[in-house]
Amino acid sequence: MAASKRVLAVLAAGAALLSAAPGWSQTVGLTPEQKLHDYLHLTPQQELGWEAYRAQASAPNHTQERRRSAAALFPTITAPQRMDLMEAEMRQEEADLHRQAQALRRFYAMLTPEQQKVFDTQTLPPAQSAKAP
Repeated sequence: MAASKRVLAVLAAGAALLSAAPGWSQTVGLTPEQKLHDYLHLTPQQELGWEAYRAQASAPNHTQERRRSAAALFPTITAPQRMDLMEAEMRQEEADLHRQAQALRRFYAMLTPEQQKVFDTQTLPPAQSAKAP
């Protein structure tokens, strides 16, 4: 069970890369991704990289459906089957996280050092962003 908690913590940290830093949600009309995009001041070439990154980094709808389906199955299956299902879910989550990480690395490599600093700061998980310089 400790391993699954660690995996969930890693997944939460990955999701935080796509979530808002403190204070972002107070700006009307712009999502955290739109704000990050604006803060980066991307060139036209980087814009293509941004679009590819966003397409790969966002969780597809089928992921949410898969999670709901798995949760709905829990009351109807045996304990060993639940464990098998949790292992399969964790493997899929790890594959999704790897795909997202690769997309992030490709996009990040396109950024200037100044843009990388902005990206690093603006994508910190909320608990960590208060500590950022």
